[in-house]
Amino acid sequence: MTHRRRTDSPATDFAVALLAEFARVGVRDAVLSPGSRSQALALAAAALAARDILTLHVRIDERVAGFTALGLAVESGSPVLMITTSGTAVANLHPAVLEAHHSGVPVVVLTADRPAELRGIGSNQTTQQAGIFGPVLQTTDVPAPTGDPEEEELARSLARNAAAAAGPVHLNLAFREPLSAAVELTANAGAWSAPPAGTPLRAPVELPVDDATVVIAGAGAGAAAEDAARELGTPLLAEVSSGARFGPHLVGAYRELLNDDRFGGRVRRAVVFGHPTLSREVPALLQRGDVEAIVVRGPGAELYNPGHRMSAFVDAVTATGSADWRPWVGSWVTASRALLERPSTAPGLETSRAATPAAQSAYAKAILADAKAPIDRRMLVEAVWAATWPHDRLVLAASRLIREADRVVPGKRIRVHANRGLAGIDGTISTATGVALAAARTPAGRGVTRVLLGDLAFLHDVGGLLSAPGEVQPPMQLIVGNDRGGTIFDGLEVAASADPEAFDRVLLTPQQVALEPLAAAYGWDYRRVATRSELEQALTGGGAHTIIEVPLPR
Repeated sequence: MTHRRRTDSPATDFAVALLAEFARVGVRDAVLSPGSRSQALALAAAALAARDILTLHVRIDERVAGFTALGLAVESGSPVLMITTSGTAVANLHPAVLEAHHSGVPVVVLTADRPAELRGIGSNQTTQQAGIFGPVLQTTDVPAPTGDPEEEELARSLARNAAAAAGPVHLNLAFREPLSAAVELTANAGAWSAPPAGTPLRAPVELPVDDATVVIAGAGAGAAAEDAARELGTPLLAEVSSGARFGPHLVGAYRELLNDDRFGGRVRRAVVFGHPTLSREVPALLQRGDVEAIVVRGPGAELYNPGHRMSAFVDAVTATGSADWRPWVGSWVTASRALLERPSTAPGLETSRAATPAAQSAYAKAILADAKAPIDRRMLVEAVWAATWPHDRLVLAASRLIREADRVVPGKRIRVHANRGLAGIDGTISTATGVALAAARTPAGRGVTRVLLGDLAFLHDVGGLLSAPGEVQPPMQLIVGNDRGGTIFDGLEVAASADPEAFDRVLLTPQQVALEPLAAAYGWDYRRVATRSELEQALTGGGAHTIIEVPLPR
């Protein structure tokens, strides 16, 4: 497709050619924050959005925009554009870019910049943007367009290559004045064509079926880990954010069993999918001298290699042989279910059929007492897990609650995401918003995106509560376990050695923020729940855009 120069602004011509080509090869979403130097990109994106060629999401905070793009890319599996102006705007993308890099998420960072003659002279909002993300993300520094017709083909080539990348890409785009002109689109701008096929996997590595192998599923492992566990005849040790915590081979209580010589002590081979981050027991197993550790390559930029002791890195595994694996798997699964079983405090059904009025009264009182039971962390994570179904989405923050969920929730095939590339608390609400926006477009898009997070993770990304007027508001519930600080540090060795006052101030970092007026300021519904029945009602009958505050003991 040829594209002649159509305006008096080379910046606009280049921006239109670039974004139209992104759309043509399948990019659907662009997230931008406003700015002067990036106006050609912003106005081109708006013009394409008006023609339903791109879906445009506007956020005033670049940190929020970056994580929203991350969530969109995670859920959709397609590249998403991040568009910013120059200077500090670019630096604010760094946390989201790092998470995308370490998780292998395909985001394309488009940053506007000054032309060469305005760099290094103290020009306003100008810094060294080429290479700003360090060695994790190389920059293509694109000179300011001059109006040469060949620049359109350069723009299209840049878009094609960036969209085909497996992880994040940074295009730093210099623009001269005039920074924009009225956008004119050709009739076939953005006409879709299939992106190039990915690189096929190499032949899978054959592994024998035996009674000494386990499959470990970390964040992002997906259903492939569950498939492998069934094919290899192994227990499946799946973290809650793995996307593989389901199936007949699941071992939810894997921590306890890895510490038990009757189970973990017998392991001689471990096959790892994804990025395990939620326990100390898994890396300890993989670094044992008597364990062969095989890592199946994932999308992340770094190979998972604790202690630099992994035996092999492969693209896929398959089974050979036909040994009887059922006693091996059955012993793990049975022991795990026994460990996870929680005695119910509610009276049984047979009690409700008691003949005497006194017995029936006692039954009613017991039911009421169970409904009024105060919420603890285990009750909270179990209730959120129970309320979430395959048409919903669940996003877990890097808070204490994700570890609690990993310890206790049973198997269930639902879509779960957590930013575990770097496991930071930042960007959780924004990431979940991106997930929710993409999920709403799926055939089962009538579900709710639930976000389970602690109070500090909530406050760290409070700007993610704000969205632009007129944009889609997907159904979301933010369930905030509020223990007034970072109690995750209670479980670390430092809690026993630090001065209590200093520990409280600089690690627990207590806070007293009132969440209800904060919710109102951003236009969210608010509910405060303190009992089991209130929590269950809020999760199943709340509004489409609700913050549910759950006070928890410190």
